[in-house]
Amino acid sequence: MSGFRYRSYVDGPDPLRPPFDVRSAVDALGRAVLAGASPTRALRDLLRRGIRGVRGLDELLRHVRERKEQLRSQGRLDGTLAQARRLLDQAVGQERAVLFPDPSDEARLRERELDDLPADPAAAIRRLAGYQWRSPDARQTFTQLQELLRREILDAQFRGMRQAMARGTPEELQRVRAMLDALHGMLDADDRGEHTQADFERFMAEFGDFFPDRPRTLDELVDVLACRSAAMQRLFDSLPPEQRAELLALSAQVMRDAGLADAVQRLGERLRARRPDLVWSGGVAVDGDAELGLGDATTAVAELADLAELEEALGQGYAGARLDDIDTAALQRVLGRSAAEDVARLRALERELRDRGYLSGSRDRVQLTPKAVRALGEVALRDVLSGAGRRPGTHDTREGGPAGELTGASRPWRFGDEQPLDAVRTAINAVRRGASSEGRLRLRPEDMEVAETERRDAAAVCLLVDLSYSMVQRGLWGVAKQTALALHTLVSTRFPQDAVYVIGFNDHARVLAPRELAELSPEPVQGTNLHHALLLAGRHVDRHPEFEPVVLVVTDGEPTAHLEEDGLPYFSYPPSPRTTELTLAEVDRMTRRGARMTVFSLADDPRLEEFVTALVARNGGRALRPVADQLGSFVVRDLLAQRSRW
Repeated sequence: MSGFRYRSYVDGPDPLRPPFDVRSAVDALGRAVLAGASPTRALRDLLRRGIRGVRGLDELLRHVRERKEQLRSQGRLDGTLAQARRLLDQAVGQERAVLFPDPSDEARLRERELDDLPADPAAAIRRLAGYQWRSPDARQTFTQLQELLRREILDAQFRGMRQAMARGTPEELQRVRAMLDALHGMLDADDRGEHTQADFERFMAEFGDFFPDRPRTLDELVDVLACRSAAMQRLFDSLPPEQRAELLALSAQVMRDAGLADAVQRLGERLRARRPDLVWSGGVAVDGDAELGLGDATTAVAELADLAELEEALGQGYAGARLDDIDTAALQRVLGRSAAEDVARLRALERELRDRGYLSGSRDRVQLTPKAVRALGEVALRDVLSGAGRRPGTHDTREGGPAGELTGASRPWRFGDEQPLDAVRTAINAVRRGASSEGRLRLRPEDMEVAETERRDAAAVCLLVDLSYSMVQRGLWGVAKQTALALHTLVSTRFPQDAVYVIGFNDHARVLAPRELAELSPEPVQGTNLHHALLLAGRHVDRHPEFEPVVLVVTDGEPTAHLEEDGLPYFSYPPSPRTTELTLAEVDRMTRRGARMTVFSLADDPRLEEFVTALVARNGGRALRPVADQLGSFVVRDLLAQRSRW
């Protein structure tokens, strides 16, 4: 039998991870929009919060900042330089310990040579490179120093070189030279347009252990090396001038001794030319007690550069920001694969919302589609009905009346139905179920269907919603918007024979279509022009003379504006007598149309109470004082109660 091998799945997102719930995302968008947020802001906030099982941008940003602070306090950047000085002092001390007991002139000459060593570690190491050590311990310490510098400096230039140069043998150095020659060969071929993926794969097959990031193309390899080289430059810029000069001298000496100086310098120039967009200068603030080796310090600086870019991309605070700006490869290096998957799933969520027809427009100006507006209306209605409760006589029904016109549709019969029986469909159901053994057709209750009929009662519903800035200041904007959209959805879906108008008013009034209502944002406009709103409501009622008129008014203040004869609004506070006179005149016209008005007062204002009292006395309607967060349920219950009395 052939064997099977199992290993961790690394090729993309986890296929067993549960899919995200688009419906819950739409509900979350809907509630944000109903609370007054624009669609653009609602989508941005959703991506920041995330959804169930997927971390949002804010949480990922918090982890990035925490990691940034960890790196900044990880240790000192001059760790390799400090280690080199200690090993150098240790080697010299060990040699002196052997020379001191020796009374010969040679010993004194050697001591003089040690006394004359330069203060610069690089120059001292260069001077001692040809020194004949008398102390075996000193010779071993100096060899350890040379190996340390070779490993750390090469590891700073090429991440992973520390492991490849574990022994520091001539064969290992020769392999590094061969890698650099092959790399330059690929770059030369790429400059001529002759490089192929097969060339890169052969290169990685031979030298892949030098590159633990496992780049898949030459461009990815260039990016890895360029980021590393830029980080090393920034590390040098972070050191004090004296330490920088010492470390640069050590690096140059190690590269010369290894025979790599020309190849590495040329590579650095080519990397900078290919990626001039990287930050190639400027120090970073890193401090701590631990001494970081040059390779680890370069890795820390490179990671800090990644974190700085990720912090900006995850913040999405700049013009034209998109989720595609987030480097998921860098995010995976910093926070792990799950973080990269979360960003990928947020991208998929945004794409799914567009593909399923909920959102349109650009990222900077997101627009709701008609499908999204319907979904928002369902969200608003569901939230409102959840708090509406049940009252005797205030029930709604989807069924048609028994005396209405036939619609041509039918449905299964239920106990208590008064609609006429659809004999044809009932018989067909019995035939499909099968005849009895005697060959006779026997009817069962589950075979029966009744004919759908139209309802004869219909209403011209007008909801007048105050949109003045005082509603925003009192925190009533969101609940008023939710109420309007919920009522529109209720009438459109459960009473499709009705004609519904939602009219918003501040200094002037306007009819709001569902999409306009969903995307409505607060306006810093003064004025409560109920006069204009009643004019528009009256025209709606007049267009449907055979319908039962229903007029609902939601406001937090007395009228302070009216429409002049030239069609322009006039605002005055305190209200002018002319405003009150014209508004009450429209109330009288609405009364003559047979419309009894219900006014929902949302503020404890004596002037508003005085006006509403006068309105109700002239119209014969009702005045209610609902709790603000229960406005929607009050409005819906009032409409259902009126319908139940027809």
